[in-house]
Amino acid sequence: MSSSTTTRLADAAAPLDVLLVDAALGPVRRFLPDMSTARWAVSLARRPRKTARRLGALAGETAKVVVGTSDVTPTRGDRRFTDPGWTENPLLRRLVQVYLASGRTVDQLVEDADLDPRDRKRVRFMVENLVEALAPSNVPLVNPASAKAVIDTAGLSLVRGGTQLVKDLASSPRVPEMVDTSGFVLGENIAATPGAVVFRNEVLELIQYVPQCDEVHEVPVMIVPPTINKFYAIDLSPGRSLVEFSTQNSRQMFVISWRNPDTRHSGWDFDTYVGSILEALDAVEEITGNAQTVLAGICSGGILASITAAYLAGIGRQDRLAGVVLAVTVIDNHDAGTVGALSDPRMAALAKARSAQKGFLDGRSLAEVFAWLRPSDLIWNYWVNNYLLGKRPPAFDILFWNADTTRMSAGLHADFVDMAVENQLTRAGALTVLGQPIDLGKVTVDSYIVAGIADHITPWENCYRTTQLLGGRTRFILSTSGHIAALVNPPGNPKATFHTNDEHGPDAKAWLTGAETHQGSWWNDVAQWLDERCGELKPAPEEMGSTRLQPLAEAPGTYVFDK
Repeated sequence: MSSSTTTRLADAAAPLDVLLVDAALGPVRRFLPDMSTARWAVSLARRPRKTARRLGALAGETAKVVVGTSDVTPTRGDRRFTDPGWTENPLLRRLVQVYLASGRTVDQLVEDADLDPRDRKRVRFMVENLVEALAPSNVPLVNPASAKAVIDTAGLSLVRGGTQLVKDLASSPRVPEMVDTSGFVLGENIAATPGAVVFRNEVLELIQYVPQCDEVHEVPVMIVPPTINKFYAIDLSPGRSLVEFSTQNSRQMFVISWRNPDTRHSGWDFDTYVGSILEALDAVEEITGNAQTVLAGICSGGILASITAAYLAGIGRQDRLAGVVLAVTVIDNHDAGTVGALSDPRMAALAKARSAQKGFLDGRSLAEVFAWLRPSDLIWNYWVNNYLLGKRPPAFDILFWNADTTRMSAGLHADFVDMAVENQLTRAGALTVLGQPIDLGKVTVDSYIVAGIADHITPWENCYRTTQLLGGRTRFILSTSGHIAALVNPPGNPKATFHTNDEHGPDAKAWLTGAETHQGSWWNDVAQWLDERCGELKPAPEEMGSTRLQPLAEAPGTYVFDK
């Protein structure tokens, strides 16, 4: 992947505080003119000659388009205009050329303006989204594929599309439906790895998975999943499940499944969640009879796992951990992407007040925010497919998981926003949990950190900075793909690669420049890393749970079905 591509992907990323603020207040505010827009207009007005040259160049290019001599073409990889009708029809070809030339001129006008980085990012985000929305490919009948579908179906495609549009606008999230959910059944063909709930409290269920080997390593692994969406991103369809892969590789696997909170649970905060993780850790130790566990976390769950590890280090009980694994987890939120410029303390306070009033942050609102981070792929792509062509979206396990949203308690929402806005975890003692000042530097056990190079939610450069915060030996892995696709990376994918570099200096880009590229999945790499830290092999348990902690339900448990 080129450096320009990785820069573009990093710029499109959104740090945790922005996501949580926008989910509470709504992403529409990003598209409205504000003081940054006004400063852009003033800056252009102060440079009339340069602005006039840009507009004159656009007028000249438009004249070339009219007479048919323009060479403006879509960039390579622009899937919006791949239909032959865009080039074979002279009117459509000219329409696309005018659109592309106008978009490039707007981009140049943003670059020409004398703006500080924050204003430039805000303006660029707004204009790029508006330009994306105005693409001729989004217009019914103008899009040649839409016109052909209308003819082929005698107009039924537009009827189906219009019906689906009304349905999607009637309830949150107000974005096009991205997945056909009809073919997925939890516990049957997704989240189907055999196991049992062996511990339950008000906040979580702990699932123990059945080993699929005769022997297992002594030291178990407990995974803390995100508090956004359900846990089974790591237990998707058979053959694509990290949990299944782990049980087939002599691993004792335990995974937390969070309860979906409602107004009754508005006060749940860092103390609540870390306390519940510690209770789950107690259960793992009792069931396995082992005094140590590898504590793993994913995304926001990785933040909670990091805090838990630092809490144990602070009270002198780090000996309970054999290692820490963090996947697509951002601890240091400084300068995490372009839309990081779109949030500020005032908006953060308003967002916290909004969720406190409701008692929770609605996961459907967060899904809408996620979609608008990549509007080309997650909004307009489905706009054309669902509404203009009248087709059903594809059936895909990752998108099914993505549509299975959860709420976040107001207390946890407030703690996450404060932590991210103030970047508390980068400063020893800036955050206190369960009465203990949190210092990640005291976590001296070995750690394994994995990020995705195309991740637009947890930028890999920010994930990398965790290597500078933890006190032990760290192995950092940079995988292909984005936020969830980087996790769903089973061996056998011929396109899969990952990067390694044992030199973990402060500069992420320097690390990548010196990194070695490996073919294959990082799943095999982390399996080897765990083998070296999970003790000797012993006979696999024949039953789930323990004498006291008897199985309560079959996996995937009961909390996963909470709506």
